[in-house]
Amino acid sequence: MDQPAVYEERMQSETSLASEHVDTPNQKATWRDYWQLCKPGIITSNLMTAFIGLWLAAAGTLQLALTINTLLGTALVIASGAALNNYWDRDIDTKMKRTKNRAVATGKISPRTALLFGLSLLVIGLLILTVLVNPLAAVWSLIGHVFYVLIYTPMKRVSSLNTVVGAISGATPPVIGWVAVTGHVDMGAWLLFLIIFIWQMPHFLSLAMMKVEEYGNAGLPMLPNVKGFEETKRQMFLWTGALVPASLLLFFHGNVGYIYLITALVLGIIYLVELFKGFHTKDDMAWARKLFGYSLIYLTAMCAAMFISAIQF
Repeated sequence: MDQPAVYEERMQSETSLASEHVDTPNQKATWRDYWQLCKPGIITSNLMTAFIGLWLAAAGTLQLALTINTLLGTALVIASGAALNNYWDRDIDTKMKRTKNRAVATGKISPRTALLFGLSLLVIGLLILTVLVNPLAAVWSLIGHVFYVLIYTPMKRVSSLNTVVGAISGATPPVIGWVAVTGHVDMGAWLLFLIIFIWQMPHFLSLAMMKVEEYGNAGLPMLPNVKGFEETKRQMFLWTGALVPASLLLFFHGNVGYIYLITALVLGIIYLVELFKGFHTKDDMAWARKLFGYSLIYLTAMCAAMFISAIQF
């Protein structure tokens, strides 16, 4: 796209956003706005890995009350992080297509309300985990929250390393689930943390490639914007090269059997093959979309394999 066209498109976008900000403050926020403020998609994916942590630590024999309390407390802390992220990012959210209609960005929910809502969710979530689960589960949830809200959120404005920091936060839910059962962090918990941490890198870097223009408009230094697509693809391949052996190590420490081992090996090889194709692709965007989709399939299939394998273990 040539520069005059880009300029014209941005001017039209800014005009549209300006008109939205005039109209939306008069609209009342609904429960759906508060629900979206909590980023339900992120809650769902994180609860899946938290449940896997619970399931593997208990070797497939869970206590119902412990499971419910752990997942509820974890969900509330994650929702708090999402709400506070909306609060901090309300200025840059208006500059990106996928975030410009968020309730805080449009003014339907005031920044003060979002801040109080997020802090309230955090307190309730931590209390549930501390009292009804155990203090260590609460500590790990707070670690994830701090990395997401206080480190990752401001860091993504200044450094492409924000993805690494954000991945630390995203890797804490399975540890929360594990320590909820055992009361301590052992090798199984660390390996789950490592697997989810590494998995997030190619996952979010493929998303960063897909949204490179939006991130550029918002002035965010994501890796594709700073280093280009080739370096991004190289790092995605290297991260996944580390993911495969890390995932296989869980076989020795995570209460899983051969179903998991075979699944992890096959999925990992497919992942590496698809990533390698990226070095020769002529359509980077189509490739990035395909890899983003496969990363979701990979995580879901891996969790399913862990679930099934723990029953047979």
